[in-house]
Amino acid sequence: MISSVLPTYSRAPLSFVKGEGSWLIEADGRRFLDMGAGIAVNALGHANPELVATLTEQAGKLWHVSNLYKIPEQQALADLLVDKTFADTVFFTNSGTETAELAIKMARKYHYEKGAPRATILTFEGAFHGRSTAAIAAAGSEKMVKGFGPLMPGFKQLPWGDMAAFNAAMDDSICAVMVEPVQGEGGIRPMPEADLKAIREACDRTGALLILDEVQCGVGRTGKLFAHEWAGVTPDIMMVAKGIGGGFPLGAVLATENAASGMVAGTHGSTYGGNPLACAVGLKVMQIVSDPAFLAEVNRKAGLLRQKLEGLVAAHPDSFESVRGSGLMLGLKCKAPNTELTAAARDAGVLVVPAADNVLRLLPALNIPDADIAEAVTRLDAAATAHEAV
Repeated sequence: MISSVLPTYSRAPLSFVKGEGSWLIEADGRRFLDMGAGIAVNALGHANPELVATLTEQAGKLWHVSNLYKIPEQQALADLLVDKTFADTVFFTNSGTETAELAIKMARKYHYEKGAPRATILTFEGAFHGRSTAAIAAAGSEKMVKGFGPLMPGFKQLPWGDMAAFNAAMDDSICAVMVEPVQGEGGIRPMPEADLKAIREACDRTGALLILDEVQCGVGRTGKLFAHEWAGVTPDIMMVAKGIGGGFPLGAVLATENAASGMVAGTHGSTYGGNPLACAVGLKVMQIVSDPAFLAEVNRKAGLLRQKLEGLVAAHPDSFESVRGSGLMLGLKCKAPNTELTAAARDAGVLVVPAADNVLRLLPALNIPDADIAEAVTRLDAAATAHEAV
């Protein structure tokens, strides 16, 4: 008998009924230390009191009016994002996938309106930009596209880290380059800062637009407000979601005035995007996360977690190979199958997220207490020990 929920996920046998900070409580009362944060979504932990208060206050005033009218909460969040980033303008969505759709449309419309249409967008092996038809075509992996053809044309995938292949593909026929500064689903693979700078320079030289997908690596996750800041470059278009809502569905496309110039009235829309509830919460998240003192703490906590994970790798050479990533977006490259280690971690009461390249992702709340960092590594140590004993 088919489940009433479409079975597109292999779900763990857990049903959580409550969350407190970095902890989740199962229906049977067991407590789990959450080092996945809903896949980098719960940036300030579960049931954060400031976010609960903000959402509750807004819920008592207004939920939805549609984008046929001005929305003060939306304007306030857009103003803050423009103030804190490279962007001149913002469009709000409900998810990361929706940001990919707009980013692709925006880039192609830009060149069309300039009188020299371009369609080809360069992307990279291992990328994940969402699961819409355009987003899977952009990623191009067999796992993402098999059975869903015909695919949207106009994407060319390049090997990750192969700048020679990039340089060979890059010319003045390219519409845009679309890249994650740190791949998440692809296995916590940061793009070297020199490569990101070279891509920016190539876009400037050829007139292509640079689209950065910061859905998973943005909003303080790497210790800067956005990951591209480490390389000292700026995109033309940026995709943001996950952490920006702190658990409430929210996404945003940020762009320069030039890159967004083709997106005039009627060219894009969203019924729910930028609703008062989401934007009120998003504004509170951004006010907290964009504080330099908060980001300094993210970097300190990241150093502490990485140090402990390096010790874990040294203690379990049969289970783990190395630590990779940036900030509180870290990955354990595994020797044992990551799915088995994910299950062992779950048995030890700590939640991690598997990724490609046999990696375990650790994406904790950005405000995770030091004590919970220590406890998480203690539980991962117990998980590795138990797995090695089997």
